[in-house]
Amino acid sequence: MRSLRVLIACEFSETVRNAFLDRGHDAWSCDLLPADDGSNRHIRGDARELLHEGWDLLIVAHPPCTRLCNSGIGWLTHAPKGKTVDQVWRELDSAADLFSAFWNAPVDRIAIENPIMHRHARERIRGYAPPAQTVAPWQFGEPLQKKISLWLKGLPELTPTTVVDIPEPKFCIRKTGPRAGKPYRYYFHQGKSGHERSRFFPGIAAAMADQWGGFAMEAVA
Repeated sequence: MRSLRVLIACEFSETVRNAFLDRGHDAWSCDLLPADDGSNRHIRGDARELLHEGWDLLIVAHPPCTRLCNSGIGWLTHAPKGKTVDQVWRELDSAADLFSAFWNAPVDRIAIENPIMHRHARERIRGYAPPAQTVAPWQFGEPLQKKISLWLKGLPELTPTTVVDIPEPKFCIRKTGPRAGKPYRYYFHQGKSGHERSRFFPGIAAAMADQWGGFAMEAVA
């Protein structure tokens, strides 16, 4: 039985790619940034240029989501410092076009990770469908809470592997702004750079390689 040809798009940390490599698959990552581990299994460039190369499985591990996700909808009317509202809307169009290219790629089995989108993003996705499921790291052995939505084509939902307890939530007090003095929930990724936040979770990556890899192997056998 041959190994799978797997493209992991929008990944520089190599977490998902290495999970598939460890299981004997012909896996490659691609990102505009260089690979953190310097691997020759990483293609630096636009993953859209690789979509017609006969992949068995496409996983988009962490596409740009700032302009697509619900939490960022406020920037569409009140632009962040250094940007105009017009720039933000152009960035939304660009992010939606990227998601659309992956979602409509000529690959039989596709998985895209992204937060829940606001309506303006959904309207711009070609052939949009709701996410198939939402998972969290604590369902796969890591005591962390983060909602990870998965858009799936030709793949089954992931089954949790090791459910663990998560710590009690921490709360901080807002120091500035219109909600100064109000509490808000502190998340583990708070204060980290976008580069650090885009690293994927090893437990979920392992489940992808085991479950989706096994499913795809049966399909192409």
